[in-house]
Amino acid sequence: MQLVKWAHGLAESLLADSLPRRWAHSQRVYSQALGLAPALGEDAELLAAAAIAHDIGYAAAAVDTGQHMIDGARYLRDVAGADPRLCSVVAFHTSSSWEASELGLDDALNEFGPAETELVDAITYCDLTSSPAGDLVDPAERLSEVLERYGPEHVVFRAVSAARPELMARVIRVRQRSEAVAAKLS
Repeated sequence: MQLVKWAHGLAESLLADSLPRRWAHSQRVYSQALGLAPALGEDAELLAAAAIAHDIGYAAAAVDTGQHMIDGARYLRDVAGADPRLCSVVAFHTSSSWEASELGLDDALNEFGPAETELVDAITYCDLTSSPAGDLVDPAERLSEVLERYGPEHVVFRAVSAARPELMARVIRVRQRSEAVAAKLS
């Protein structure tokens, strides 16, 4: 739990005062990650740390490329000296690959690859079940909210539109894994 405590403190210092809604969202993503712990085994702590820190790339101190997933991962790696796997999960969360492609940042994203499918699925699930204000939300509704918030001319809209089928497939895979583990435990 030392990694989680460290990541929590870092994320709180970067988000709580300057980006309170982003901080509320990150706390819910973290809470969702804790619920996936039985399905992740020894990677549960890594997911929890990535979940609380997944949006630090929005903090002014972390902005570099303008793609918050890459910026957060670079901040974790270059400033905070974080574990490479933690940086990778942050770099690849949710629609990062599609957004990086839209922005011509594939090489920057590849600094953190290859992505670990199970962990990227898990953090994507946690992100898509957490509203911007930190409430639980249906993943399909969350994606609709993102599209509405950004609008068709924005890179996030284009990336999320292209990624939507895969993002929903990630949600389904995580739910199936969690249900299978829960069935084994009962």
